[in-house]
Amino acid sequence: MKTFVLKYIVPAAAFAGLLSLLSACGNATKLEKVRDYSVRYELAKQYYAQGQYNRAAETIGDIVTVLKGTDVGEESLYLLGYSSFKAKSYSAAAAYFKKYYQSYPRGTYAERSRFNAGKALFNSTPEPKLDQTATYEAVTEYQNFIENYPDSPLRQEAQDDIFTLQDKLIEKEWLSAKLYYNLGEYIGNGVNGNYKACIVTAENAIKDYPYTNRREDFSILILKSKFALAKASVEARKEERYQEAIEEYYSFANEFPESKFLPEAKKLFASAGKYAPQTEENNE
Repeated sequence: MKTFVLKYIVPAAAFAGLLSLLSACGNATKLEKVRDYSVRYELAKQYYAQGQYNRAAETIGDIVTVLKGTDVGEESLYLLGYSSFKAKSYSAAAAYFKKYYQSYPRGTYAERSRFNAGKALFNSTPEPKLDQTATYEAVTEYQNFIENYPDSPLRQEAQDDIFTLQDKLIEKEWLSAKLYYNLGEYIGNGVNGNYKACIVTAENAIKDYPYTNRREDFSILILKSKFALAKASVEARKEERYQEAIEEYYSFANEFPESKFLPEAKKLFASAGKYAPQTEENNE
């Protein structure tokens, strides 16, 4: 992420003059309370230039509404977003960047704000086992950026980040599918609920992300769940469910003929016993 360069920074000598105005009262903190908003905004820019991003964000946050409609209104809102980003307050930064491009759709920093909103959300996404709402929001923000600026030099970075975010979403689905499978029939949902939930979760993941590197992992989990579901079924449902599991076996073996899971898959196929067609595989 490129550093935001301020267009207008008070020269050091002039800023020193501002400080001298309140020298008898204390330090620069006093400037944050003066009624001259232009002075306070210049102070905020100095904080930013000095790397004091939290203080810059706090100072601009107090006056950004007043500055709206002035000749620095647009810059101040963008600087508020960038200061928050630099301070690692990513949720706040994303909100400010969104507000910027919504308020100034043709503004100087509109393109960068759309990108930065996605980047801020990207940086706020949690590990896969946690709720992924922010991840979905980041993907949407980046997709909107690419749609609005298809020729942007930032497009490739946004696309790469989308792939990273999708990997996180896939991992979340993988962890969920595995959890359902591991729960099996030991939790309140029972054998039908947990194994079916595993199957649905894994099938949806493959449908949503057909080229994922986890495709083989999801597929063997579906296969194992279908055989487990068949085995635990009442007699009246066994044949139907074993046939579904057998069809899943053939699909798996056809798609992954060199899979490391194939020996396990063949054992599952053999476990179908009388429900499986009599082939050489049954006798291995």
